[in-house]
Amino acid sequence: MPDFDVVGVGLNATDTVILVPHFPPYAGKVAFDEEMMSPGGQVASAMVTCARLGLRTKYVGTVGDDLRGQIQMESLQNTGINLDHVLVRKGVPNQTAYIIIDRTTGERTVFWSRPEELRMQPEEMTDEMIGNARLLHIDGHDTEAVERAAQIAREHGMPVTVDVDTIYPGFEKVLPYVTHLVASQEWPVAWTKEKDALHALDKVQQEYKIPVAAMTLGSYGSLARVNGQVYYSPAFVVNCVDTTGAGDVFHGAFCYAVLEGMDVPDALEFSNAMAALNCRALGARGGIATAAEARALMARAERRIHPEFAGRYGHTAGR
Repeated sequence: MPDFDVVGVGLNATDTVILVPHFPPYAGKVAFDEEMMSPGGQVASAMVTCARLGLRTKYVGTVGDDLRGQIQMESLQNTGINLDHVLVRKGVPNQTAYIIIDRTTGERTVFWSRPEELRMQPEEMTDEMIGNARLLHIDGHDTEAVERAAQIAREHGMPVTVDVDTIYPGFEKVLPYVTHLVASQEWPVAWTKEKDALHALDKVQQEYKIPVAAMTLGSYGSLARVNGQVYYSPAFVVNCVDTTGAGDVFHGAFCYAVLEGMDVPDALEFSNAMAALNCRALGARGGIATAAEARALMARAERRIHPEFAGRYGHTAGR
């Protein structure tokens, strides 16, 4: 039996969160209400979600050796995640982000920086790091390294889930190894130049023979294509404080759903619920919930339905 349920390879970041009463107009200014430092990052936060859901979890990534890197490592050490293959870059600052949160909506604007020295290299990805798990989760930033990680995973028969919202050069070499693509709504359009997001998703799925191809739709939920069928799952309405990290938590929950053998509609519902619950608190990992809390929300909550996708495909709520 593998030592881990899930291994994640990809980004972490240490965020400075700044709360403002409202976002100012361009070139304007506004006094902020609060400032806090908060650990986050796509794959790192997804792995914290997996650990919170009870999975045996491992994180592979790079951190700087500055204060922000120390904060990130301390945040992960308290979760039970295996950090044996986190690579510390000496004399390099950690990836950082400044996140401006509009209190009126909970929406955030992100300014980020990652030193090139933090880039993972393909030769750093080894069988020992990747192969002893049931599932691999990646992002696309260090493209050659995650390509190698995905190749190792598929050699071991592991499913590979990917979180992608940016066009990365060379990412076409990663996609053939992906079994579960979960992209932002904008990514398939940007990747294929198709105007219709669902047609674009279909094109990516067909070209790279990806069994499950999904999109997150922000405050409107998520959808997925599998075996020619489209499933749309509306978002859950909660008292939103901060949307930072909602997508990362969605991805961690989706990894859990895959490992639990949920069908695609249930996986979308569960992941939407986990993402929504995280928005109730400040910070990328401020409101990560339990599976029981997610199921309770699924049973009672109001939904925010995307009229176009619900009209075209119906939706899974209340199935």
